[in-house]
Formats: sequence, structure tokens, C-alpha cells
Amino acid sequence: MSGTEMSPGGLDPEDPDVLSVTATMVNRRGLHARAAARLVTVAEQFDANVEVRRGDQTVSARSIMGLMMLGAGRGESVTLMATGWDAHAAIEALTALIEAGFHEDD
Repeated sequence: MSGTEMSPGGLDPEDPDVLSVTATMVNRRGLHARAAARLVTVAEQFDANVEVRRGDQTVSARSIMGLMMLGAGRGESVTLMATGWDAHAAIEALTALIEAGFHEDD
């Protein structure tokens, strides 16, 4: 998957080799541009393939446009899925970021 490509496929959260967790958007504007950029910045720190799913759409956690196109608003949940050497650390860091409201003051 590249760029802003959205896919109904991607990693399967039911696969035992895929770590997955569901997180709920708590910040006022959800997964908007600044929040998506922060998520990408964190995801890029890890040697892991990380994808974000909302409904039937899955995008790379390294795609700002893809993340914004998910349209996850406040109170809505996304599923983080990861494989790779740093998958566990990536999932923990991204979950913490989402639960902290992307460290936004609003």
C-alpha cells in the first residue's frame, strides 16, 4: 500500500502474528491533519509495519492523507495492527498517543 491508497485488506487482526488493539479518539477533532502527522511521526520511529483500520478501510500508519481519509472523529474507534521487530513497542506508543488525545490542548 502506498500514498493515500485505502484498502479493505491489509493486515488481518485475527492473524496470530499480527498484534492489534482498538483505541478510541478522545481529542475534540479526532484524526485531523495535526493528529495524523503526530501519529505518522511516532509510527516511523519503529521497525514495524503498522496499519490503522476504521470500518472496512485500512491505511498505513505512515500515510497522513490515508489517516485523515479514515475520518475517525471524537468517540470513534480505530484498530491498530502491527507486525515486525518493533510491533509491540509501536502499538504501545501509538495507543498511548491516541489515549492522550495526541497531546492537544483543546
